[in-house]
Amino acid sequence: MPYTKYTPEEVAAKGDAIFRQRLRRKVEPEYEGSYLVIDIETGAYEIDADDVRAAKRLLASRPDAVIYGLRIGSSAAYRIGRPFAVSQQGQKGKSLTGEKPSLTWT
Repeated sequence: MPYTKYTPEEVAAKGDAIFRQRLRRKVEPEYEGSYLVIDIETGAYEIDADDVRAAKRLLASRPDAVIYGLRIGSSAAYRIGRPFAVSQQGQKGKSLTGEKPSLTWT
């Protein structure tokens, strides 16, 4: 949703400041892994395991909210792809241990 009063950098800076100064001690570690959305103009916030539900609740009570969101206890709200490990490879696709290369989903 576009905001005319703020740049994306301003929204992020204000939201992060509110989280660090007012909310972090209140919500960590009880809600670690949940999503937090903050109205950067009022400081109102919602927490939910689902980011969309949290945002909808906040917007229901404050339709003009300027929202900043984060995942509590995480440096990133989302991950792209699944983490995996690849066995170490030698030359020409051969494993250094003589075994076939393998992928392991974690």
